[in-house]
Amino acid sequence: MPSETFDVIVLGAGPAGLATALEVAERGFSVALIERESVTGGMAGSFEVAGTRVDFGSHRLHPVTPASVLARLTGLLGDDLQTRRRRGRLRLGDRWVAFPLKPADLARSMPKAWLLGVVRDTVLSPLRTRSKTQPTSYADSLRRSLGPTAYDTLYAPYAEKLWGLPGERIDPEQARVRVSADTVPKVAARVARSSITRLAHSTIPRMQRGAAPRGSTFLYPRRGFGQIVESLERAAREAGVQIITGTTVASAIPPTLTPGPDTHIDTDTGRGSLVSIQSKDGTRWQAPTVLSTLPIPLLARLTDPPPPSSVAEDAKALRFRAMVLVYLRHDGAQWSDFDAHYLPGAGTPITRISEPSNYRDSTDDPKDHTVICVEMPCEVGDDLWRATDAELSAIAHRAVSDFDLPTLRCSGVESRRLRSVYPVYEHGFAPRLARLEDWADGILGVTTLGRSGLFAHDNTHHALIMAAAVADCLDTNGRLDDAQWREARASFRAHVVED
Repeated sequence: MPSETFDVIVLGAGPAGLATALEVAERGFSVALIERESVTGGMAGSFEVAGTRVDFGSHRLHPVTPASVLARLTGLLGDDLQTRRRRGRLRLGDRWVAFPLKPADLARSMPKAWLLGVVRDTVLSPLRTRSKTQPTSYADSLRRSLGPTAYDTLYAPYAEKLWGLPGERIDPEQARVRVSADTVPKVAARVARSSITRLAHSTIPRMQRGAAPRGSTFLYPRRGFGQIVESLERAAREAGVQIITGTTVASAIPPTLTPGPDTHIDTDTGRGSLVSIQSKDGTRWQAPTVLSTLPIPLLARLTDPPPPSSVAEDAKALRFRAMVLVYLRHDGAQWSDFDAHYLPGAGTPITRISEPSNYRDSTDDPKDHTVICVEMPCEVGDDLWRATDAELSAIAHRAVSDFDLPTLRCSGVESRRLRSVYPVYEHGFAPRLARLEDWADGILGVTTLGRSGLFAHDNTHHALIMAAAVADCLDTNGRLDDAQWREARASFRAHVVED
């Protein structure tokens, strides 16, 4: 079957794929963007439930987003990109506390025994962190930095819900990328100082009052988080990107010494110089450069010839945690004053409940009802994954009752299922990922990027930074400077997720 040829092919139309296609097209290259779903946006998209624009869970654009990225998004969204005051709360034991954590609120709200534990852990912190041995697990890393009180009551149960494993079985890298080490210990220390004063004098130091915590504001579009990817798609089309949706990639065939009759031959090397991408229906596209944002284990299954069996086993061992999202229509203008409620403890599979209309100021939202989004991490095929909408609704209603949440007047329920949400950094993941990336680096003309492509925990702004970086690594012929890209990609490993 004849092939259509481009300078660059991008696989996957989530934020990283859309932004990459746009950046590359703006540099003058012809670009095809191929997406399996019928719409673009991936997990960053938005859609309607009961007349309300909702997201795939709780999403925010964080103020730490670099100025260059913000300028790009402001140019695309204008005044629709709103700055909002963050108002979340977290269930800690049997209490609700502000989230992001505020030292004064913790010192005021938590039981005396918990506060004493934080004080003790803070005093003993130098002893815990003095060890020259490297942490052996997520649990070990956070017990050293935060102390057992904060870890055991907050991070331990949350880890098991998010990733399906106890903290002792999770690699310490998970702690680095998911817990901001330069802020959380400081919060714990400030809690200890506030707690000591409170326990002694029943007062909060004046210096703690009104202190704005890290992440106290966020950016959010008027029509849902998906407005970001919708604006990127529109700009990409205007830049000439050919966006092909509803198409599943069946194989990625790198340049070969035995090219087919319609494959371009490099006259200098005598080998096929184009990567061939073929869909399940037999359609083919070719380009000298393919930029894949697909999950890197999936790329290993698509490449022809396949990787060595040992690398294929590594790819199978790397797994993502899935998610069931439940959307409940609540009859009433507003269900809660909060944008999100975090439930890290045991007793429910729910990790977060959010109210999309509280994330924005919009006249488009219905006046007589709102929609609640309930997040439940799970494994593909388990009981939660297979649960009916009625069963999922019952789980949500139990949580509302058990955790002192506002009364829910539910008149409708819908659910969505996501297969690849959180990379699971189980013990042994790092050497497996390294071997898989070494193999992928050897595929001529193909490279991986984006959250799933790098098996990384990233925010949307990280994906947009990555898109500009990979476009900057293309030479005038649309081929990737491998050394320059490897250097840029290494810097992305230092990212810490903003929550």
